[in-house]
Amino acid sequence: MSSAKILFGFHAVGVRLKTAPQSVVEIYVDPGRRDARMRQFIEKVAEAGVRLIEADGVRLARLCGGHGHQGVAARVQELAQVHSLDDLLDALEAAQAAKPAAERVAPLILVLDGVTDPHNLGACLRVADGAGVHAVIAPKDHAVGINATVAKVASGAAETVPYFMVTNLARTLGELKERSIWAIGTSGDAPKNIYQVDLKGPVALVLGAEGPGMRQLTR
Repeated sequence: MSSAKILFGFHAVGVRLKTAPQSVVEIYVDPGRRDARMRQFIEKVAEAGVRLIEADGVRLARLCGGHGHQGVAARVQELAQVHSLDDLLDALEAAQAAKPAAERVAPLILVLDGVTDPHNLGACLRVADGAGVHAVIAPKDHAVGINATVAKVASGAAETVPYFMVTNLARTLGELKERSIWAIGTSGDAPKNIYQVDLKGPVALVLGAEGPGMRQLTR
């Protein structure tokens, strides 16, 4: 595993503690918070055998870069990620082929064309996780990456939904089409609304950036 990073907030830290406790180096909690939620959280930390450190609000804010930490932060190791979108799609295709036809699930991809607000990305990841999205794709330029704020807003989804940043988004959409994945763009002037579009097959749903929406090349 590579260098450590900071997660904060009950959901983000709790999901990492549940899914990959071996990657959690240490957890910081505010001793001034003694409500039931904090007590239950500390019990889970003790069960996992992770080092627990008391830290006041000032220290937590310094660790997290802000005051939205809810009294909880963690220093964690980066998790190994799927190397590429192709690897993920190949694995998904192989896994589905091994299932009976009635149990197969079509690929569902979310493409974000230049989302720059970490709170918006966190919300997108949270909804994507709930909707069963297999991966989220964004361009490397003019888009936000995964940081501590994104992880907190995503409520754990940043730990479970693969997020790929690609050099050329238009080319990536073309490669998805070669895999028979339909690219469906969202726009205020679209001829159909989301409830009129057939989303049952392999789909890459494309959302534009805050304000301008999809770029012309993406369209």
